[in-house]
Amino acid sequence: MDRNVSRETILSKIIAVSNQKGGVGKTTTAINVAASLAANDLKVLLVDSDPQGNATSGVGIRKDLENSSLYHVLLGHAPIADAVVATEMEGLHLLPADKNLVGANLEMVGVNQRETLLRAALETVRDQYDYILIDCPPALDLLTLNALMAADSVLVPIQCEFFALEGISELMDTLDRIRASFHHAIALEGIVLTMYDERTNLTRQVANDLREFFGTDVLKTVIPRSIKLAEAPSFGKPVMLYDVRSKGAESYIQLAKEILSHGKQERSPAPGAR
Repeated sequence: MDRNVSRETILSKIIAVSNQKGGVGKTTTAINVAASLAANDLKVLLVDSDPQGNATSGVGIRKDLENSSLYHVLLGHAPIADAVVATEMEGLHLLPADKNLVGANLEMVGVNQRETLLRAALETVRDQYDYILIDCPPALDLLTLNALMAADSVLVPIQCEFFALEGISELMDTLDRIRASFHHAIALEGIVLTMYDERTNLTRQVANDLREFFGTDVLKTVIPRSIKLAEAPSFGKPVMLYDVRSKGAESYIQLAKEILSHGKQERSPAPGAR
């Protein structure tokens, strides 16, 4: 990636990585976009908002119930600064998840302004990072709502399969309801095609259908099926640390470039941005 991009030209930006359908490469995308941005000399915070904690283990951080996590931050038991940890990759920090997060949905129900708890926490550290990426759970619950309410935009990974259009239509409806109900102008960062196998007719047909329906909202970069991408999480590494020459690593580096190009075109900085 171009390492000469001045940090002052990049807006502090919060991106939720979300799809209400599971198994589409959401966590893989969150981890590897975050790592690719950090490799570009940017300061990046990865927020693991999925109770499964796969983004946490995927960057080599042990899920330790004795340490503060996103659960403790959301419920007011710890400040976010006490929960954020450094990863093996320079410039990439993590707000981890652990199994306590399973109960957060129920415990937040009675909390005032429960849908903006994550936004309030992130605003306290937003000026310390160039990008904040939130790995959302594959469900529309209070954790996902908090992520979408905290985010400036949403990046939607989608697998080229038969029900792809149906799943993404549900997410678009959700975004419309959030804009209308909470007056939160969340943007669509883009739709990224994952687990792409150009050898199959179905993949090509679904990709064509998505591009025809969503136009330029479908990002140019596609993420191929890759053994290295599948192996990297078991080693607790982003794919660029596991095998930087792999097609998966090259694709996520290219995807990060595409997202950076969006940042350069942005309007005035969001509150708390440098």
